[in-house]
Amino acid sequence: MFARVALAAITAAAPTTHPVVVSADPVDNTPHVLDGIVNAITVVGDTVVVGGSFSEVADSRRKVRYDRENLFAYNIKTGRVLTGFAPDVGGTVHSLAAGPRGTVYAGGDFSVVSGTPVRALARLDLATGRPVESFKPRVSGGAVSTLARRGSHLYVGGDFTRPRTALARLDATTGAADANFAVTPGDSLTRKVRVHALALTKDRLVVDGSFTTLDGHSRPQLGVVDVSRPAAKVASWRTNAYAAKCMPEFPWYVRGLDISPDGRYFVVVTTGGPRRGMCDTAARFEMYARGRDVKPTWVNATGGDSLYSVSVTGAAVYVGGHLRWLNNPKGRDSAGPGAVKREGIGAIHPRTGKALRWNPGRERGIGVKAFYAHPAGLLVGSDTTRLGREYHARIGMFPLP
Repeated sequence: MFARVALAAITAAAPTTHPVVVSADPVDNTPHVLDGIVNAITVVGDTVVVGGSFSEVADSRRKVRYDRENLFAYNIKTGRVLTGFAPDVGGTVHSLAAGPRGTVYAGGDFSVVSGTPVRALARLDLATGRPVESFKPRVSGGAVSTLARRGSHLYVGGDFTRPRTALARLDATTGAADANFAVTPGDSLTRKVRVHALALTKDRLVVDGSFTTLDGHSRPQLGVVDVSRPAAKVASWRTNAYAAKCMPEFPWYVRGLDISPDGRYFVVVTTGGPRRGMCDTAARFEMYARGRDVKPTWVNATGGDSLYSVSVTGAAVYVGGHLRWLNNPKGRDSAGPGAVKREGIGAIHPRTGKALRWNPGRERGIGVKAFYAHPAGLLVGSDTTRLGREYHARIGMFPLP
């Protein structure tokens, strides 16, 4: 057991670069989520905010229990659950983002927070747990799946229909939709599109989801938006890597994505079933590559198990889901030639695309749904209770050695 982690006076910033791979021994002071699933994690100062679908949380020693409806917070240095932050969120939280001045944005499938009507997206005060009344995003028609904030802009993705279809840029203070951002996902075969994940740099927004076009431009399940100027536009970057279908029940299969700390590349993870192509894989793409069909720099296949989340730290590409193997392109729900065992979580070399030796293991369950790279280590959220061969219910952290 890793007894302590030195945190000093640091604050989380995105993106976070790690000089080395994190330890395989989790810290001991994280609380436990006693039911449901953790879908999202963010950090505001020394406060870790955790969202998902759950109702009860315990301290690290499992001595004290707290009722928490789908959202709670704790101190990253001590592991102490914050008693003042206990909003009653009336539905699942899918996404979180740090807000200014001691606040956090929460997105999901809900219509009320602590008795206040708030639909799909709220900005909450970390001291009180109450919604910030001046933030009025007017999101409706669906849920918020993913969030990213940069300065005064909050980017929002999901399957909502207002203020825009599935993807919007809002004023981070007021929630008003930005008229300079009009990029719209679409699909000729589907009435309702969805953005599953998005990630942001100073000049590029990468989005993936259940769509085939962005503003009418062919972008099957993955696209890049140029946000370097006030009026955003679809970048020329394009790939056909995800144009083919997987199994009939998985016509859409992209899931998580993350951008490298230097902004030069990003990694996409997928579900899809044990088929050829990009199903059940992690793949690296170069951000500024040119051509009508950008090819992945590398692809690492699980051989039939879904990947839901990814975190790129510079030292490693961490992937999570309910995988059993990596390095397994020939596997079909089996270990093919060259496959290495990786239960529920793994790490990939950023340049070679091959699995690193890091192998802490976790109970597979549905899978890892959330990563957060912090200067002190890697936070992990899932639906199971074993992480790194220890009891860590649904939330834990691997520290930097």
